[in-house]
Amino acid sequence: MSEPTLAELLGRVHAHLARGAAVEPESRQLLGTVLQDIERTLGGQGTGAATAPRLESLAVRFQASHPALAETLREVIDALGKAGI
Repeated sequence: MSEPTLAELLGRVHAHLARGAAVEPESRQLLGTVLQDIERTLGGQGTGAATAPRLESLAVRFQASHPALAETLREVIDALGKAGI
């Protein structure tokens, strides 16, 4: 099985949130901001600075309540690292 692309992983995060996951508003807002930062970086309009640490913090926060989301966030972190972001 091939590794998912960063776009596929971001799609998974958006889908998880769209399914109405009970994510507290503060975390949902922070996650939205981080995803926008990543998308801007991929579009050549940002640097992606400090994205991985913020994602890791969110993954830790979601580990107990949303383990699938936490795992996807860690995959995004890995993909960003491989892309040099």
